Amino acid sequence: MKIATFNINSVRIRQNDLLEWMNNDGIDIVALQETKAQDKDFPLAGFIDAGYQAVFKGEKGKNGVAIVSRQQATDVRFGLTGTGEAEEARLIEARFGDIVLINTYVPQGRDVDSPYFQYKLGWLRGVKSYLTAHFSPEQQVIWLGDLNVAPEPIDVYDPKKLYGQIGYHPDEHEAFAYTKAWGLEDVFRKHVPNGGYYTFWDYRVANALKRGIGWRIDHILATAPLAAKSVNAYIASHLREKERPSDHAPLVAEFTL
Repeated sequence: MKIATFNINSVRIRQNDLLEWMNNDGIDIVALQETKAQDKDFPLAGFIDAGYQAVFKGEKGKNGVAIVSRQQATDVRFGLTGTGEAEEARLIEARFGDIVLINTYVPQGRDVDSPYFQYKLGWLRGVKSYLTAHFSPEQQVIWLGDLNVAPEPIDVYDPKKLYGQIGYHPDEHEAFAYTKAWGLEDVFRKHVPNGGYYTFWDYRVANALKRGIGWRIDHILATAPLAAKSVNAYIASHLREKERPSDHAPLVAEFTL
């Protein structure tokens, strides 16, 4: 089974590229972030016509999460605190047999000195409370998505220059490690221990992909029982070369189930 995460930065603009890639790569499940589509505008028909199912939660003009899959999702749940409608569209959970996927779009944080940064830190730590309330590390659980944190020096193109900035700040590292310590393993790092692999390249940086000016801020983290079944992981960076690409590329983990 191939499970992916992708900040698509508008599902309506990039649906055709997404479906072409999913079919060519044999992707079974993809977690999407920044769908940027209200529920009434989500292009569900296009996914159904291509042989996929989708569950989703959107907002006007921003955020938005979805899970697109070959198999029908069950036990779908929205929101970090369970209030659902009152929350931003940043978390969607779904079950596929014995596997639970928790797809999140973690707040970016804007500026270290802003209240949005503290909101981000609280949100990251809140995922641990969510996991503790609903699951145990002995279950097959995946936390994946655009987590907006590069946790290690090898996850950014210039760790000395970027240290302390949004996305590569020690407070973010602490919050990320706090939640990961619930019982999650970095599936990509299990298979790709060396640096130079990124999932995000800023639009504002000319030729960022070719120049290797990137960040690894999208992640697939799994509990030990599921991580043990992972056999491969890779970044589909060629999607960043499309005519109208997202500023992210999909991250894929493959499991033998």
